[in-house]
Amino acid sequence: MTITNLKICGITTRETARFCAEAGTGALGAVFFKKSPRYVTPLQARALFDGLPAEIVRVGVFVDMPAEELIATARAALLDTVQLHGNEALADITAAQQAGFHVIKVLKVTGDLLLQAASRLPATVGILAECGKGTLPGGNGAVWNWADAAPLAAERPFALAGGLTPDNLAEAASLAHAVAWDISSGVEAAPGIKDHAKIMKTVETLVDFLRSQPTPIDSGRFWSAPVDSNRPSSQEKL
Repeated sequence: MTITNLKICGITTRETARFCAEAGTGALGAVFFKKSPRYVTPLQARALFDGLPAEIVRVGVFVDMPAEELIATARAALLDTVQLHGNEALADITAAQQAGFHVIKVLKVTGDLLLQAASRLPATVGILAECGKGTLPGGNGAVWNWADAAPLAAERPFALAGGLTPDNLAEAASLAHAVAWDISSGVEAAPGIKDHAKIMKTVETLVDFLRSQPTPIDSGRFWSAPVDSNRPSSQEKL
């Protein structure tokens, strides 16, 4: 079973990318923030994703990178989606969309401030709620009160991140009412080194959670716009 709206972020090896695809992860993230221990170059990211099924969404994580550079990086890495963790302006979001990329904007507030910030974004922009504190824009492994994001669920679908692990994912999903999930440090043996057993446990946990819901959680493909069927890739290469 593939969980379309589960993203494993901070991929640094082809082995892990292939494992995630085989395990049932729907989206993979590469980090283009140079201060992160998970940083990769555009060409490294392209190699990480090469040969994966077209349905696996390629996401790039950016922090306040100028729009022109961001677009060039996303094109070089063959990304589907750009995930913005900084203070990017609406003009930057629009530029990325016009260049053909789906955009996810990270919002780091809760309550009324979260609703206000979300209302200022176009409906075509995905929202990732992540309020864990730490030295990095993301991937800090900091747990926060996931229920504080729940009011957004009445307004629009959103993804959840921040301190998620295989052991708390079901609780977090239940509290926040998100439709998608983004995990990085919670499935690592060390910063930038993914633990495949934790990834598999995450998938299994989320499968059990989704099957337990009286009403299916379904918002289409949260992490991407329609898949580019012309991208060279093959199941057989796995």
